[in-house]
Amino acid sequence: MPNVIPALRRPRRARLIGGTGAALALLLAAPLRAESVPEPQPDSRINLRIEPKAEAAPEPKRELRADPKPEPKVDPKTAPKLERPTADTVAVPAETPPAKKASRELPPVVYARVSEDPLPSYTAQTFVDTMRAAERYQVYAEAGGWKTLPADFAPKPGDSHAAIPSLRHHLTLTGDLPADAPPSDRFDPPLVAAVKAFQARHGLPDAGIFGRLTLNALNVPADVRQRQLRASAQRLLGSGFGFGERYVIVNIPSATVEAVENGAVTRRYVAVVGSPDKQTPAVETRITDVNLNPTWTVPVSVIKNEIIPTMRKNPGYLAKNRIRILGPGGVEVDPNAIDWNTQKATNYTLRQDSGLDNSLGQVRIDMPNRHAIYMHDTPSKSLFAGSVRFHSHGCVRVGQVKEFAAWLLQGTEGPNGAGSAWGPIEIETAIAVDERRDVKLVKPTPVAFVYMTGYATSDGRVHFRDDIYGLDTPPAPAAATPPVPDVTTTGAITPRAVPAPRPAAPGVAPRPLPSAAQTAPVKPAPARPAPVGAAAAPAPATALPAPQKPQARKAAPPARGPESEPVPMPPGLVGGRG
Repeated sequence: MPNVIPALRRPRRARLIGGTGAALALLLAAPLRAESVPEPQPDSRINLRIEPKAEAAPEPKRELRADPKPEPKVDPKTAPKLERPTADTVAVPAETPPAKKASRELPPVVYARVSEDPLPSYTAQTFVDTMRAAERYQVYAEAGGWKTLPADFAPKPGDSHAAIPSLRHHLTLTGDLPADAPPSDRFDPPLVAAVKAFQARHGLPDAGIFGRLTLNALNVPADVRQRQLRASAQRLLGSGFGFGERYVIVNIPSATVEAVENGAVTRRYVAVVGSPDKQTPAVETRITDVNLNPTWTVPVSVIKNEIIPTMRKNPGYLAKNRIRILGPGGVEVDPNAIDWNTQKATNYTLRQDSGLDNSLGQVRIDMPNRHAIYMHDTPSKSLFAGSVRFHSHGCVRVGQVKEFAAWLLQGTEGPNGAGSAWGPIEIETAIAVDERRDVKLVKPTPVAFVYMTGYATSDGRVHFRDDIYGLDTPPAPAAATPPVPDVTTTGAITPRAVPAPRPAAPGVAPRPLPSAAQTAPVKPAPARPAPVGAAAAPAPATALPAPQKPQARKAAPPARGPESEPVPMPPGLVGGRG
C-alpha cells in the first residue's frame, strides 16, 4: 500500500504544479520508489517529465475552443445565411412554382368598368324611344346646338372658367343638369354631378374628371348626334327579334354583353368585338349550347391569309400552337407532307386542340347563324381592361364568360343528374376534366347583335357610342367637298381604316361627277362597302333606311362570297389574337 499511494498522488502533483514543481515532486517520491523498485524509477520520471508536454498537446483542444470564438465574431452576418439555405423552408418554395404552373387557374384579370344601369340598351320600345330622341336633337340642331369647348378646357372642382356657361347650357339641353340650377362660372358640385351623368350616358368613366375623351364627346355637334340617333333607329327598323323573359344583347359600339331577365339587366359583361376591318355583323338568333373545352377549326380564310404565310417562315408554328392537320376520315397528316408554297393546305381541316391556350379559351357560346360567328372565352384577356375594345376577327370575346355561361345554363340539368344545376363550381370542375363537353340549354336564349351608336332608354335618357365602323355617315354623293366625316367627330375614337376610302371615292372624279357616273367610276363606288365590311357593304348604298337593317341580313352574301375575307370568321387566334 505505501508503494501504491504515492504513485497515485504523483500525477496529481505533476499536473497541478507542472514545470519545476514536477521535479521537486519527483525528488520527494524518489526514496519511496527506490525501496520498492529501484531500477524502473528513472523511466517513470521520464514519463512524468513528458506528461506536462503531453498535456501541452491538448492545444488542439484549445484550437477547437478557439475556433468557435472567432466564428461568432467574424461570421455573425454570414451565419444566418448559412443556416437558411439548409433549412426546409427554402427548399419548399423552390418546389411550389411548378405546382402553381400546373394549376389551371389564370392570373387575376383587370376588366374595364362598364355601366351598371339596369335598363337594357335594346328593348321592344327602343325604336320608338330613339326616334323621339332624334326629333328632340333635331330641334337642338336647328336652334344652333351648343358651343365647342376650347381644346385646353379641363376644369377641376371649384375652378372658374369662361367656358363654364357654355358647358352649363349644353348639359341643360341634354338633361344632365337641372334647368333650375343656379347660373355660375364655377365648376361647382351640381355641375360635377351633371358631367358624371353625361359621362355615364356616353360609356365613359363617370368620375366627373375632364379628360380628352369627355372633351371630345362634349364637342360633337348636335346635328351629328341627331344623325346617330336616326341611323341607329333605322337599323332597327323591321327587326323581328323575339324579346322574352330572358335574352342577350350585344351592342357592338358599346363592346358589352347584356344578360336581360324580366326587363332588367342582371349583369353587363365587358366584351371585345370585331375590328373596323373585320367587323362583327348584326345578328338575331338563339343561343343553343355551351361548349366546355372547345376545339377550334381554323376557317379557310385564316388558312389562306395567315397560316400558309406563317408556315413558310416558321414550319413549327402548327406544332407550337397544337394545331393538327386532318385529312379525309379524320386521319392526321404530317405538316411536312404539305407543300406550303401552294394553297393545298386549304383542302385539309386544321383544328386546334382544346386547352388553356386554345383560341376560344375554355368556353364557347354556340349560336347558329349564317355568319358563323359566336361568343367565346379567350386565353389573352388583357384587352378586357381597355376602353377601346375593337380587336377581334368578328366574333365576340366575353369577359367573365364562365359566369355568363352559368346564367345561360340556369334551369338546365346539372352534371350530377336530376336535381343538380350548372354553377361556377360545376363549370370549373367539368373544364378541369380536360375533355370537351357540350351542354344544351333546356330552352334556347334569344340573342341579338345590334349596332346602335345612339339610342334612348325607357327613362328618357339618350346614350351615345362611337361610330367605330363608320355606318352613320351618309354616303357622300361624290361631291368636291364631302361632309365632315362623323367617324372622326363622334367622340373618343378616330378610326384609321374607314376614312381612307371616302377621300378615294371623290378623288376618282372630283368634279366631272356626271361623266364619272356614266362611265366606269360608278362601279368603283359599290367597291366602297367592301372595306367597311360585309355588314355595311350593301347598307350605305342609297339612304339611311336602306343601310340600317339590310346591314344585318343582307350582309351575309358578301361575307360568304369572298371566303378569303376573315370578316365573318370566328375567333382571334392566328395573327391578332389580343
